[in-house]
Amino acid sequence: MKNNGMKILLVIVIVLAIIGFPVISSYNNLVNLEQQVNQSASNIDTQLQRRSDLIPNLVNTVKGYATQEKDIFTDIANARSKLSGATNVTEQANADSELSNALSRLLVVVERYPDLKSNENFKDLSIQLEGTENRIAVARQDYNTAATNYNTKLRRFPSNIIASIFGFEQMPLYKASDNASEVPSVDFGS
Repeated sequence: MKNNGMKILLVIVIVLAIIGFPVISSYNNLVNLEQQVNQSASNIDTQLQRRSDLIPNLVNTVKGYATQEKDIFTDIANARSKLSGATNVTEQANADSELSNALSRLLVVVERYPDLKSNENFKDLSIQLEGTENRIAVARQDYNTAATNYNTKLRRFPSNIIASIFGFEQMPLYKASDNASEVPSVDFGS
């Protein structure tokens, strides 16, 4: 009798292990993918902060030459404020796009001031800003790759069952705002 009880217990343990291992493995995989998405989002934040820190120096350098371009300076300040107040990826993408458009307008204005373009401080800031823009683009791509991998795993069987049981939710992709493809307009006045 004791021998039969041991066999039944062994069978139960084996069945639980067969069922439990894939559940644990799938859960841990989802956690790892979710953390990769979070890390990638944080990397975007780091690069956006770097750009945000460079902008006041760039604006102050340009202000000395282009005092009549106050609207652009205001737009940059407003966009930076929106970006720092963004609470999710969608708001961040929209504010980032708005800031990029304002910066593009600022760099177009710079073309009117040859002395400014030859200013060493402006050159250094422009190079740093260009490098930061490239880092932001890479960080966005990395985030979207991580989010896509995570979202795909959430939808695949049997991970979709584990995801729904433990409350894993899809992550949004980093998309440019609707007006990001528009070329910024710059009015040089008369």
